[in-house]
Amino acid sequence: MVIDGTRSLGANAVMFTSLADARTSLHAPSLDGMRAFLDSRFFADLLERALDALLTYPAFAVFGVPGIVLALVGRTPRRERFVRQDQI
Repeated sequence: MVIDGTRSLGANAVMFTSLADARTSLHAPSLDGMRAFLDSRFFADLLERALDALLTYPAFAVFGVPGIVLALVGRTPRRERFVRQDQI
């Protein structure tokens, strides 16, 4: 999200980095390896379409949304929401 914010400030427009661009900049051969692995599976066409759809999403959404959901699921609920006057 820092990269997207910096690029957006520089361009004076909202800019998002797709997951494909982020993955390619980190390690491009791993994406080719994943595609080769998916081509050898039974549902290769379906998996390829799902991967292509996932790679078009913004990178912050792919990692941020599941992170927020896991943080909310894993937190401990508060027992008391209000404090009495004598507890202050």
